[in-house]
Amino acid sequence: MTYHRATLGLALAAVFAAAQTAPQKAAIESVERHAPRFKQLSRRIWENPELGWQEKQSSALLRAELEKAGFRTRGFDSMPTAFIAEWGEGRPVIGILGEYDALPGLSQEDVPERKPRVAGAPGHGCGHNLLGAASALAAVAVKERMQELGLKGAIRFYGTPAEEGGGGKIFLIRAGAFRDADVVLAWHPGDFNAADDNTYLANISARVRFRGTPAHAAGAPEAGRSALDALELTAHAINLLREHVPQETRMHYIVTSGGAAANIVPESAEMSLIVRHPDLDELSRIWERVKKCAEAGALAAETKLEIEVTSAYANFVLNPVLRDLLDRSLRAAGGVRYTDEERAFIEKIRATLGARPMPPIESAASVLPPKTSLSSVSTDAGDVSWVVPVGHFMAAAMPPGMPLHTWQSTACAGTELGRKGMMVAARTLALASLELLNSPDLVKQAREAFERAMQGRAYHSLLPEDRRPGQTGH
Repeated sequence: MTYHRATLGLALAAVFAAAQTAPQKAAIESVERHAPRFKQLSRRIWENPELGWQEKQSSALLRAELEKAGFRTRGFDSMPTAFIAEWGEGRPVIGILGEYDALPGLSQEDVPERKPRVAGAPGHGCGHNLLGAASALAAVAVKERMQELGLKGAIRFYGTPAEEGGGGKIFLIRAGAFRDADVVLAWHPGDFNAADDNTYLANISARVRFRGTPAHAAGAPEAGRSALDALELTAHAINLLREHVPQETRMHYIVTSGGAAANIVPESAEMSLIVRHPDLDELSRIWERVKKCAEAGALAAETKLEIEVTSAYANFVLNPVLRDLLDRSLRAAGGVRYTDEERAFIEKIRATLGARPMPPIESAASVLPPKTSLSSVSTDAGDVSWVVPVGHFMAAAMPPGMPLHTWQSTACAGTELGRKGMMVAARTLALASLELLNSPDLVKQAREAFERAMQGRAYHSLLPEDRRPGQTGH
């Protein structure tokens, strides 16, 4: 996502500092004291990128650091790379989400030209090395301030694996990990700073398989029943369906298997399919129609059909109380300012993206106002927002104009460019968490906003109940 809005420039640094209250300054000082360790930790995770459900070293590093800071930790037998770390007792329980999985094929050195560290290996193109480290840093800083101030309640870090298609948070929901949380805060690396007011897209991913009868395509075509015919009929039906679904719907697919040779009627064929919509309930209805397209294709070609749902995320339930909390916390935390050397790096790496409009580099110093708009991406943090009040924001861990899921974003996530955005996130999370811990009324307001948003609705994941961790994602 790239935003092109007016920016306030580097002069905001003085404004941010002046706007900080004494308690906010103390919280930010606590974040800064612990920052060197967590910056180094983010780099270590970046240097050893691990795919979803395989993040053994990444989760172990974060867990060990939190245990060293005095947090109680516990894991999950069904999810070896998931864990919870908690400090404090009683209520409120404020949770912070952390992620640390990488993406396939995005290995990259921290340089502004394409140069894989290991050809074909994973890389942190979504900046999750920064995401997990910033969230853990914030939790440690909050714990320190809670001790100093004698605050009641608990701060909790959620180590959540396999966000990239694996739906790790869905399995944590099913394990009851969020049942006693009062509020959960989350962030994601982006190329701007803003509290989120976006629903994101609910989605469902599936493998659609057809099995027919092979035959010699020239010698005995009447004896064959083509699985590829069934797939093509399904694809055509889906493309016709596009005209009759809400315009926000996204449907995209690829053919992963279509036969072995042109002179053999294909016995098997498979497509990988994703359907998205801003509302989980509407997505459920659209998905039923998509399944009918596949059933029709299988029926017409006289083949057998199998649909395997591999992943499904809910949209985000907005919470205006937490949105406003994160907006003011971001403004107190401040934006990102670059050195001349960093600006030169940014100019070089942005040049590799081709000729397209770019926001000013200085825009990373700004905090943009929350803006309701349709985001075309999905996150399993949306599922969490259906069971507990969740606030979410973006921090400029990438230079303005930098798309995620690219080698360019992997390079930035390993540099001080990424770590500066990580610090914005850590300061914001710490400030917001402490305000919640200091204000039972604010926690109550967030819960009331959640209950209003959920009136007449209930959480139901489209991921089948019999799916297990590790069966989803990469």
